[in-house]
Formats: sequence, C-alpha cells, structure tokens
Amino acid sequence: MKPHQSGTFKLSTDPYFVEKVRDVVGLYMSPPDNAIVLSVDEKSQVQALDRTQPLLPMSPGQAERRTPDYVRNGTTSLFAALNVATGQVIGKCYKRHRQQEFLKFLKEIDAQVEREPGVEIHIIMDNYATHKAPSVKRWFERHPEYHLHFTPTSGSWLNQVERFFAAITEKQIRRGVFRSVRTLEKAITEYLAAHNENPKPFAWSADADLILNRVHKVCERISNSGH
Repeated sequence: MKPHQSGTFKLSTDPYFVEKVRDVVGLYMSPPDNAIVLSVDEKSQVQALDRTQPLLPMSPGQAERRTPDYVRNGTTSLFAALNVATGQVIGKCYKRHRQQEFLKFLKEIDAQVEREPGVEIHIIMDNYATHKAPSVKRWFERHPEYHLHFTPTSGSWLNQVERFFAAITEKQIRRGVFRSVRTLEKAITEYLAAHNENPKPFAWSADADLILNRVHKVCERISNSGH
C-alpha cells in the first residue's frame, strides 16, 4: 500500500465508445492497404515562458535548477499530423486555435503528404468543435480521398499524436527559456526538423479487447466502491 500516492482517471460517456475504440485501434494495428493513416490534433496555448533569473546548468552531482516563478511572453498553438506508419510529423504553429487555422493546416497536410494516385488518407482526431465546423465539413466533402475517424469523447489518449506532444513538451518546451513567441515557435520548428530527419513510429501494442477489458475492470471497481 502507498497511501501517499494517487492517480487520476476519467471514463468516457460516449455512447459509441466501444465502436470508436475498435475503429481507431484497428487503424493502428491493421491499417488498410494502399492508404496513409494520420493522427491529427492541436497543442493549444503553448506558453512562451522566461524565468525571472538565469538557469543554473547541471553539473556533476547537481541537477539543472531554475526559479519557480516566470514571465509569460505570449502563446502559440501547435497543429500536428503524425504519420502512424513512418513517425513523420507535419507541424505548423498558428497564433490562434480556430476553424480558420485548422483549415489552413488541412491545406498544409494536403500539400505535404506524399502519396501515389489512388491512395486514401485516414485521419484520426478528437471531437473538438473546430474539427466539425461547417467550413471544415465542406473541405472534406471536396476531398473524398480523406476519411475521418473520431476518438471517443474524453478519449484523446487514443490519439497517437498526443505521445508526440508529450515528447516535444518534455524535451524542448518545458526545459526552454523563451523571451518571445517567435523564439518559442523557432524552437518548435527546429525540434520538428530534427525529429523528421530520423523519424520512428510509435509501437501500439494494446489491441481493442485489452483496452476494453481494462475499462471494464475500472467500471467494476467504481461499482464495488459504493459511490
């Protein structure tokens, strides 16, 4: 027993939870032939933070140290599309996070993705309202080669690009000092370029049955807890 430790959880209330889990995980583990699978999302409100005093770099026996307080110098939003098969990432920073920016990013994807004639593109994304805006729906209607797959409500953990966001946060953003949004976006762009020089796909090992069984066990624990 470790009573000093605690964790968090949130069960999805999506009525199509099971179907969506099987759909998305199926794309990871058994992707369709002659198709490209892209995991798409946005990391919004990325803050350009500067520490109030200079960092103290690491030294033998001493970890890097920084002040707990900081100065906010603005925000940016990182839009990213992860190629599930290759690990390559198409990324773009925008000042705002609206349907207008998402449309621009869709055009960026369409311009950058390399595909042979007849190859279809399957996009995995969450249920954020921007992804279902009328202008976005019209764009997809004009591009029938794109097929949409939505993660369950409160199920963004199923979207592989979230793992990339965790990596760039840990390795580049959180450890950085940014005196302007421009320097933050430059750091993000440099990380994307370095990542794409030698991309490696994430290995998805949990099949749909394993995920659903784990969710079932959580539901049982909640039911037995008496709450």
